[in-house]
Amino acid sequence: MAAMCALTLGACGKQAETPPDRVAMEAKAKAEAEAKAVDAAAKEAEARAIAIESYVYAYPLVTMEMTRRVMTNVAEPEANRAPMGQFIRKRTYPDASYRDFTAPNADTLYTTTWIDVSKEPYILSIPDMKGRYALFPMLDGWTNVFQVPGKRTTGTKAQTYAITGPGWSGELPAGVTEYKSPTGLVWILGRIYSTGTAQDYKEVHALQDKISVVPLSAYGKPYTPPAGTVDPTIDMKTAVRDQVNALDANAFFKLFAELLKTNPPSADDAPMLAKLAKIGVVPGQDFDAATLDPAVAKGLAGAPKPAQDAIMDWMKAGIVAGDLKLENGWLFTTKTGLYGTSYVQRALITAIGLGANRPQDAVYPTSEGPDVAAKYSGEKKYVMRFEKGQLPPVNGFWSLTMYDADYFFVDNPLNRYTLSQRNKLKVNPDGSVDLYIQNESPGKDKESNWLPAPKGPFVLMMRLYWPKEQAPSILDGSWKVPPVKEAS
Repeated sequence: MAAMCALTLGACGKQAETPPDRVAMEAKAKAEAEAKAVDAAAKEAEARAIAIESYVYAYPLVTMEMTRRVMTNVAEPEANRAPMGQFIRKRTYPDASYRDFTAPNADTLYTTTWIDVSKEPYILSIPDMKGRYALFPMLDGWTNVFQVPGKRTTGTKAQTYAITGPGWSGELPAGVTEYKSPTGLVWILGRIYSTGTAQDYKEVHALQDKISVVPLSAYGKPYTPPAGTVDPTIDMKTAVRDQVNALDANAFFKLFAELLKTNPPSADDAPMLAKLAKIGVVPGQDFDAATLDPAVAKGLAGAPKPAQDAIMDWMKAGIVAGDLKLENGWLFTTKTGLYGTSYVQRALITAIGLGANRPQDAVYPTSEGPDVAAKYSGEKKYVMRFEKGQLPPVNGFWSLTMYDADYFFVDNPLNRYTLSQRNKLKVNPDGSVDLYIQNESPGKDKESNWLPAPKGPFVLMMRLYWPKEQAPSILDGSWKVPPVKEAS
């Protein structure tokens, strides 16, 4: 028995000791496993940080493409959609039943089209506007307004432009001005001012019908645009922003990489491209998450939600940074249309105001309450007072629009959704002008200055088109939107 103990256990009641080299090997293996886990965690964290920043950078281009798909997924032009290369010609202002897009306006009639200039240029022809205010901003795939012909910049006479894509060179017809787009994707977002009367609508419609866009190869020839191809897989009901936010990281960056092939980054984006390469996104190449290091792929997968939060958080952080301003309860920015490397500012404007103009063309102060601690409610009565000589200083026009809490027009007995300079506003004896913002009529003698509100929460938005650049001006801060106060 004692011999058996000695042979099997080394001593009765004791197990044989592990050889020293085996202990060392196990310790080494454990250390290596821990080091790999630490390395993987570091790779995942770095990839997630880069992916969040890259998502913010890519968000406008992806959103533009998703918007284009929805707006052009029809066989023939309709009220709010038209095939690629064909115009949507809005004939009237929307009413309170309209629910297609948030924050509609009742000042300009849209005349808009999407074109692809990656293969050949398109020729845009604008008729003589006869002095009428209009502008035709051209947005590239990144939402930058690269050109904006219109009354402010080029006057109102008849004009013809060739919109050429990146890398294109060739001969253009005589009398045609070249506008080179930095990207293959272009959105022409034309706006023509109208007073909204039947006669004025008729005049604007005649102008809209003379606006045309054709491929260079068809210019000067009889041309019938081809019917659009309808893709049944495109979601035509869900809001575009919700569709973009629902994309997982793989789908988002795969689409982004595909779009980069015809919508190149700018030279100033070089530092961003170096970061993109670390997560497998390289301009001109397909993106395949399956080829990534598993830790990097895991980091990417966790990026969309925090990136979306970072974009919307800029509503507050942007005020601190100076890209957004909050004055007298009005939130606005004069940094739109051209963004440079301000990627989060560009992403926020994409999320809440896709298609924004350059500030020289329009500024949109928005207010959800008289101050940050209070929201507007139709249960109360409000007054907005412009002191003598302090109405909005603009060369184009100004308006104050009423929206419900979801940014849609409010049904009311006057069918009035805005107050503007075209209204015959009553002036006080001292020269000031009071606007009455409330649910019930302020009285017949004041109804000319009444902006009807819903019974519940509401939002106010001003539109200052072609704001004056000399003081007083909202552009340099020498003019401020007056506060909206509860009526005493």
